Amino acid sequence: MNLDQWLPFYRARVLMTFKRYAAAIESLERSLKANPRFARGEATLAYVHATRGQDALAVQHFERALEIDPSLPETWFDLGFVHDRMNQKEKAIAAFEKAVALRPGLDRAWYGMGLAHAAMGRHEEAAAALQRASELQPMNPYAWYNLGMAYATLGRMEKVEEVIAHIDRFDPRMAERLVKDSGAQKPV
Repeated sequence: MNLDQWLPFYRARVLMTFKRYAAAIESLERSLKANPRFARGEATLAYVHATRGQDALAVQHFERALEIDPSLPETWFDLGFVHDRMNQKEKAIAAFEKAVALRPGLDRAWYGMGLAHAAMGRHEEAAAALQRASELQPMNPYAWYNLGMAYATLGRMEKVEEVIAHIDRFDPRMAERLVKDSGAQKPV
């Protein structure tokens, strides 16, 4: 074990817990100096930059981490999230797709992909991705709400009513919101 790599890495993780981001960055830079091909260190450094709103810098480090090790589904998700936040929807979707190719059960990547498709007016693709996110997290009212809205945009009101009935079992307020926003009827 390379202690010059791992000790500053774990120190940075602790510092992040206490929102001491500048110190975490310094510690991660020491870790990466010890091993410039440390993908987890690059990804963590990218995450800190993203947390600080430094999206362009975060993208650079996420891409560097994935250049070193492209088999990191969480890092693909994080890259997609930042691209989405930067309103780079195509890049976000591509990153989310890579994340779910590596880990098909990564619900938040399906969710992010669905939202990005919806923002681009691709409601069939949005509904498909949000359906998968909803299956993976059956109690997530936001995934279900956005699935219902995708169906409403497609004019598939029977599907919206199915979604409303599902949400109503565990989050009646979100079900009411979906009724109001979609124009659907609440199933009896």
